[in-house]
This record gives sequence, structure tokens and C-alpha cells, in this order.
Amino acid sequence: MSTGTSLIGRIVAVSIRHSVLVLLSALALTAAALVYMAGNFAMTAETSQLISPKLDWRKRGIEFDKAFPQLQNLTMVVVDGVTPELADDGARRLASALRQQPDLFHNVRQPDGGRFFERNGLLLLSIDDVRSATDALIKVQPLLSALAADPSLVGVMKMLGVVLKGIQDGDAKLQDIEPQLTPLSATFETAAAGEPAYFSWRTLVTDKATAPRDKRRLVLVQPEMDYSQLRPGQRASDAIRATARSLGLDPAHGVTVRLTGQVPLADEEFGSLADDAGLITAAMAAALLGILWLAVRSTRITIAILATTLIGLIMTAAIGLLAVGRFNLISVAFIPLFVGLGVDFSIQFSVRCLAERLVRPTLEAALVMTGAAIGKALALSAAAIGVGFFAFLPTSYLGVAELGTIAGLGMIVAFALTIILLPAILILLRAPQAGMEEVGFTMLAPVDAFVHRHRRAVLRGAFLAAIVACTLLPLLHFDFNPLNLKSPKVESMTTLQDLRHDPDWSLDAINVLVPSLADAVPMTRRLAELPEVSGVVSLNTFLPEHQKEKLVLIGDAVDVVGPVLDVEPAQPATDAELQQRLGATATALRQAATHSPDAAAAASARRLADVLDRLKAATPQVRAAAAAAVVTPLKIMLDQVRDQLKARPISLENLPRELIADWAALDARARLLVLPKDDHDNASLRRFAQAVQSVAPEATGWPISTAASGESIVDAFLQAGAYSFLAIVMLLAAVLRRTRDVVLTMTPVMLSGLLTFGTCAALDLPLNFTNIIALPLLFGVGVAFNIYFVLAWRAGETAMLQSSLMRAVVFSAMTTATAFGALWLSSHPGTASMGRLLMISLAWELLVTLLFRPALLAQPAQPSTRSVVATA
Repeated sequence: MSTGTSLIGRIVAVSIRHSVLVLLSALALTAAALVYMAGNFAMTAETSQLISPKLDWRKRGIEFDKAFPQLQNLTMVVVDGVTPELADDGARRLASALRQQPDLFHNVRQPDGGRFFERNGLLLLSIDDVRSATDALIKVQPLLSALAADPSLVGVMKMLGVVLKGIQDGDAKLQDIEPQLTPLSATFETAAAGEPAYFSWRTLVTDKATAPRDKRRLVLVQPEMDYSQLRPGQRASDAIRATARSLGLDPAHGVTVRLTGQVPLADEEFGSLADDAGLITAAMAAALLGILWLAVRSTRITIAILATTLIGLIMTAAIGLLAVGRFNLISVAFIPLFVGLGVDFSIQFSVRCLAERLVRPTLEAALVMTGAAIGKALALSAAAIGVGFFAFLPTSYLGVAELGTIAGLGMIVAFALTIILLPAILILLRAPQAGMEEVGFTMLAPVDAFVHRHRRAVLRGAFLAAIVACTLLPLLHFDFNPLNLKSPKVESMTTLQDLRHDPDWSLDAINVLVPSLADAVPMTRRLAELPEVSGVVSLNTFLPEHQKEKLVLIGDAVDVVGPVLDVEPAQPATDAELQQRLGATATALRQAATHSPDAAAAASARRLADVLDRLKAATPQVRAAAAAAVVTPLKIMLDQVRDQLKARPISLENLPRELIADWAALDARARLLVLPKDDHDNASLRRFAQAVQSVAPEATGWPISTAASGESIVDAFLQAGAYSFLAIVMLLAAVLRRTRDVVLTMTPVMLSGLLTFGTCAALDLPLNFTNIIALPLLFGVGVAFNIYFVLAWRAGETAMLQSSLMRAVVFSAMTTATAFGALWLSSHPGTASMGRLLMISLAWELLVTLLFRPALLAQPAQPSTRSVVATA
């Protein structure tokens, strides 16, 4: 091939003649790019901007967001207490403190608490539950009277004295209070041992046992979001945790505060990625450096490749920022795309240069000949890959469309720097000759001979493998649930898993908008009849039925219990009085146990008597701790009972404005919240979403949006894949001018793709929102490799496996595989799945390169074809 007729050879010659100027110009452009990025860098972490708002499901979501903006970007603060009283008090105090920070929190509310629910909670129960609750209050009126008159440990002993007196008189039995004696004994024993102790009075005023959900309260917070940060809600989340600590809401005080919801889930996902960044980066760097050196056996050439790649990456980032205005969570993937393909171009050039150096008298001559020899292959590869990336522009997946723009421009940068900057750096560094007699893989000569002898068998085997892969394709699926891609160890995910056991709270609920509150009634009825639905909540839920009957029952309790609660508490007793009361109560308990026919109740009474004696003999500090354990929840319980007895008729007119705003839009449309009966896997979520949409087609919510977004992304990649394939085929047809050569170029790409997807199906490795981003890189690498081989074949190369091209391709694939396969080390499931997909695909690519592609090209190209290449 004559260098005089090669444009790229002439460009390389000019570059090496003016190497210093070229390097200085590149450094100046790099500096300008850095300055531009420093002044214009912008990145959004808002995932809602990744998919086109023109899609129907996105339009419905946007419309709902406009109607109820306070329900978007929520942080769910889960307050768990050792006792229900501690949970109630902790949630109330935390919500109050967060409302004092309006610069960080736009909206703070308690969906299951606050003044409305504290006063009207009984009215929201069924008539039977109201009757049971009021009967229980009336039954314990004497006990409440003693406790309200003296809400202290002395008062608790007096209350026990009242009960024991009734047992002595035959009005009650010891087994009636045994459910309270056991937890009281356990609390005092813990306090006497010097450990944190807690007690709940809930069983005193209700006949129901305390369930785990009774000890949990929620606070919904709408934080200020900073989308210029990778974790937009982190500042607000930190403030919530700091506020909780300042209020003493921590495990040491019997309260645990955890965060979940849209904002923490997204923020902690990036946090888990950052946790592994050091390990993954180190593994990538080590793999990249090690394999690059093995490919070229020269530290200077390795430095030249890395410098070219780094400068190109900076330039691409600046050009991309100029083109799209800002990066998003998907478009930043241009970094691995550029590094993977940019390094490939540099390896191809450098390895070919080493081969030419063995037969050329000077480095300059070798570089010029290298540009002339493989320049067209590099140019065609860059053009084909760039066109493939640009094919993402028309898709509805805006995140990938912007990625395609940046990556496509990056291919232009990578090609230009490979033929201009890389030769200049190699000249300036005086890159040495190859440290080996042969640059190619002579050790693969037996494989080359085997492939030529058994060409038909290899091709038949490849055809059979393709058929097997095709049969497996129906098993390949897309995991549309982004929760499966998050680390299960982070707080937001562990908390979310806990909430999945609570039927009243679910991120998987669906929202339905109806024209008015009146229309909500029939729609609620239709939705509630669906077997996939566990319940439907609307504003009507807070307008209870049978209010008159319930208020009568509450009024009866007020008449009996109200007066004893409205008293002035007694003056605090002295420690000596407390000791005397503890001893007297212990004596009374033993007397009751002696006369009780119930062995279990008698044992409980003696246990409590023993611990009361221990408290009597303990230090004042121990008695104070025991008192705090029972008195703090006692006061909370008494206040709650007082509030419950203040219930008043509920109407639409006196509902809290915040509550109405959550369920009725300003234009009078009403919101229905549909809860799933089963949301433990993708299949049940899809059934739930389909069932709701069969009744309410305009419904929106997490199950609908995640499934729809997954379908939109798959459609976008299928559309882009078709566009890419068509565009690349047209480009190859225009350049190669032979249908057969185009087929020879694209067939190995399709085979390696089929084998990759078939393997994923066999291993049950689904595609997902994360690993699907690797497909453009894999497609680009495959196209590039095939172009290199077909053009070499057209130029007359017959021993493919022994050539310098094979060395370059193998080490390029190994560099990409090991560098980005390091993602497999990530504890983040989505990132690890990308690493697995890359490793699987590149393994098949290498196998296709070693066996199928040489067999496909085993027959020499026609002379007329070679002449076309030679004159290009």
C-alpha cells in the first residue's frame, strides 16, 4: 500500500513532523475543555428526566404530580419504639422539630398521627371496635383514677393496691391482672439490673395484645432537593438524623429512626456505588495497566496510550456538555464507552506500529506506514460505531439519547487523537522497538491450521450454537423492578422490606384520579372487589359511618372516665415514701398469691413482689430509673385517653386542610389509593397493575411506572438497535461495495450477540435498567473487531490468528473485559450485573474471534476486492 495515496498516512506524517506543536495544541485544548467544564458543569440526578414526557404513562404521572405536588419526592421516616407510647411520642416530637426547618423541608406530616387522629381515632374504627374500646376504658376506670391522681411510681403502687384490694374482697381474680404483672416485673428487673427498661400501658386500656405495627409510626417529609448533587436529598436526610439524635430518639432511649422512600432509596443507591468505588477503580486501573503493558511490552507506549485516552476523555466530556447542556445518570456512561473503545483504537495503532517497526528502518517510517495500513479500518470503525450511537437520538429514552450524542461525538475525538496525538507522543517518547521477535501470535498457528482444515465443521458448530441460543431467547426477560438492583443491606432497603409486612403501608400502591368525591364511591367499590386489591383509601375513608352511634358510646365513656382524668396530680412523694409503698405492695402481692388457685398468676405475683423488694433495697438512682420506665409512658397514655374522649362529629368541612389536600385536588378531582394484596415479586406486581388498569385505565403509581418504564427502555433499545444495524449496514455497503463483505462483517456481531443473550437466559441473568447500558459498548466492540478483520482479509491477510491484528484484538478485548469486568466486584446488584454481562459477552467475542471469524474468512478475498482497498 502506497503511503502517498493514503490520506491518513499523510496526516500521521504531518503529526510526527510537528509533534511538539501537536502535543502543545492538545494540551491547550485540554486546558480549555477543563476551564469550560469548570464554569459550565451541570448534572442532574433527577430520574424523571430520563424518559420522554410524551409517553402516555408519563403524561398521566406528570398530571398526577401537578395535582398533588406534595406527594412527590418523599422521605418516609419510620419511627419504631420499644413500646407504642415511645413510638407515638417520638414521631410527634420529631415531626414538630422538622417543621421548624422550612429551608430543608417543604412539607412534614404524620399520616397516622397528629391532632385529628389523636382526637378522632376512635370514630375511624368499626362500631364493634369502638364498643370494645369504650367498654375497656369504663372497666379500668378505678385504675385510671388512681393513676391520673398520682402519675408516679407511687401512684402505680397505689393502683396495684386498689386492684389487690378488689381481689381480696372477691371483686376480681389475680389472673385478671396477670397480663400486666409479667411485663411490669420484666421492666423492673431490667431497671434493677442497671439496663434501659421500658413499659407499655396499652394492655391496660385495650383488650388487644400489642402487635409490632402498634409500635411503629411514620412521618412523611418532602425535602428540599439539590439535583446538582449526586445524592440530591442527602442534606435533608442528614438533618433528619441529626434532629432525631438531638431529641434523644435513638436505641439507647428505646426509639429507632430509619429513612426510606423515594429520596433515600435513590440517594443510598449512589452511596453504595461510592462505597465500592475505590476497590473497583483500583481493580480497573490495575487490569488496564497490566494488560496494556502485556499488549505492547513497553512502558512508554503504555504511557502514550493512557495519555491519549485521558486527553480524549476530557475533550469528549467538554464537547458532550456543550452539545447536551448537562449530564444525567445515564449519559455519564460515556466514560466507560469512550475508555473501552478509545483504548481499542490506540491498541490497534500501537500494536500495528510495533509490527511495522520490525521491518521499517525508523520509528517515523513505521508510524506513517501504520496510519496508511490500518487508518481506513479505524476510520470505518469509528464511523460505524458513531453512527450506531447516534441512532439512539430518536428514542424516547432521553437518558440514552443523550448518551448516544456524547458517545458518538467521542468516537470522532477518539479516532482523531489516535491518528494525530498518539503518533506525536510516541515520537516524543521515542517509543522503542518491540521487545519480541514476532508481534503476532505465532503460537496460534495450529489453531489457524485447524480452523482452515475443519472450516465447515466450525461453521456448522457456530450455526448449531446460534440455534440453541435462539431457543433460549424466550427465557430472557427484563427485570423492571429497580428495587432488585439496589443493595439489600442499606437502611432504606431493609426498612422497606420491614414495611412490606404492613398492609397499611406500601410503595407499591397505585393512585387513581376520579372527577369528584362522589365518583370515588362507585370506583372504590369496583376496585375493592378485585382479588389483587387489599384495600382502597380515599377522602371518604376519613368520613366514618355510624358516627352518631359511635359518639354515644364515646359519650358513655366520657361520663364515667372523664371526671377521674380531669384532676390535679398529687405532689411528688419522697424516696422514703416510695420505699414504704414498694414494701407494702410486695406484701399484698404475696398475700394474693397465697390465696390464688391459679398457679401461673400466683407465680407472676410472687415474681413482681420479689423485684419490688429488690427495688426497695436498691439505690435511689435505680428506683428513679424504674420510675422513669413506667411513668413516662403512663403520662403519654393518660394524655392519649384524654384526647380520645374529645371526639367530635367529622364532616368534610372540619377535616384538616392538609388531609383534604392529600386526597382532593384543587380542581375537585379525588384521589384513590389502591393497596396490593400481594407485592412480593414482579409477577404479582404486574398482575396488580393490570387488574387496577382494567378498571381505571388512567391509574398511575410505582407498579405501573416501573413496568412501563422497563417496556419503554426495552422498546428504545430495540428501536435504536434496529436503527444502528441499518445505519451501519448502509455505511458498510457504501464503503465496502460488496454485499458478501457486509454480511461477513455483521454475521459475527449477530452470533456473539445471540450467544450472549442465550447465556444470560440460561443463567437467569435478566436485563435491567443498569446492565442494558453495556449493550452499546458490546455492540461497538463487536463491530470494530469485525471491520478490522474484514478489511485485513480484503488486503490479503490469510493467517488471521497469527497476525498482529489478532494480538491487538485479543488484548483490546481483554483490557475491556478485565477493566470493566471489575464491576462484578461491586456490592451493588445492578453494577455487578453489568460486570457479569460484559464478561459473558466479551468471552463469547473472543471465542468468535478465535474460531468462527477465521473460519468465515478462510477463503481468500477476490482480487478485485483487494484492489478496492489498496486504492482507498
